[in-house]
Amino acid sequence: MQLIDLTNSYKNNNDELIAVKNVNLDLYKRQSISIMGPSGCGKSTFLNLIGLIQKPTSGNILINSVNVNDYTIKQKAYLRNKFFGYVAQNYLLIDGYTAMENVEIPLLYSNQKICKKDRRKKVMSILESVEMSNKAYDDVKELSGGQQQRVAIARALINNPKILLSDEGTSALDPKTTKSILNLLAKARNEFGLTIVLITHQMEVIKDICDRVAIIENGEIIELNTVEEIFANPQTKTAKAFISNLKTNSQEEINIERKPGSKIIRLSFLGENAKQPIVSKMIKKFNVDVNILSGNINELMSTSIGNLIIEISGSDIEIEKSIEWLKKENIRLEVI
Repeated sequence: MQLIDLTNSYKNNNDELIAVKNVNLDLYKRQSISIMGPSGCGKSTFLNLIGLIQKPTSGNILINSVNVNDYTIKQKAYLRNKFFGYVAQNYLLIDGYTAMENVEIPLLYSNQKICKKDRRKKVMSILESVEMSNKAYDDVKELSGGQQQRVAIARALINNPKILLSDEGTSALDPKTTKSILNLLAKARNEFGLTIVLITHQMEVIKDICDRVAIIENGEIIELNTVEEIFANPQTKTAKAFISNLKTNSQEEINIERKPGSKIIRLSFLGENAKQPIVSKMIKKFNVDVNILSGNINELMSTSIGNLIIEISGSDIEIEKSIEWLKKENIRLEVI
């Protein structure tokens, strides 16, 4: 799926407000991308545009190289049911219906002519894949939050969608349940070849399941990169603010007071470097003293990211030599 110069605006009294502006984005099979940004930045509108719920003011949406922007309402409804699955924060299940009946709903409104026996067989299969087949005949209001979200995911997957859209799908869950739901989504992505697009404020979600991150501000994508690059080298204030939420001590949280004859440096380690004794090697190699001010390691889906804030003391020559050595060791650094 491709989004090309996508813009969405609306009228507020006599003013024209832009919710999404000139967005260009490719969505890839078996990849997960997170849409992040402050409240009111246009994330939900962006998700609605992707899911063909709202029509863009300008720009094009291509699915399998076909521009679907000018499809009729009926064509879009058919495409939404066939191509997309949707998971919401509050589950959107119908009380008084069983888990089976909730998951079955999309099949009832699809163009597929499936008899009840085959529908139920298909529903049981998908409930089994989300480990909820033993709750198939339970009223959903009797289920826990995590169980309800599993039922919601089963319903989103029942029509074999290509793209799964999640709007804060785990924000109402406790950390343990969130972890199990993320494992479930990762399993579904790999088994069904899904593209997953998530709106989330939870950095743990991004760490565990996402391949890429798009940072949105004022309706525009201001930063788009792999999770590894965003964590190791955020380019914008918004990205840095989100990343700092995971750090045990950010630069702002510690009182950094540089001593004469020293430099304070933020180091970022990617992959195997995150687990190497880089600081110890540097001290042995150069005539410098190192004071570790803060540090942490974040385990991402496919690699590790380490962050350190250190103070290096010594002669100017030795400090510069140690900094150049760090660069040659592929350690990203920033002199604070």
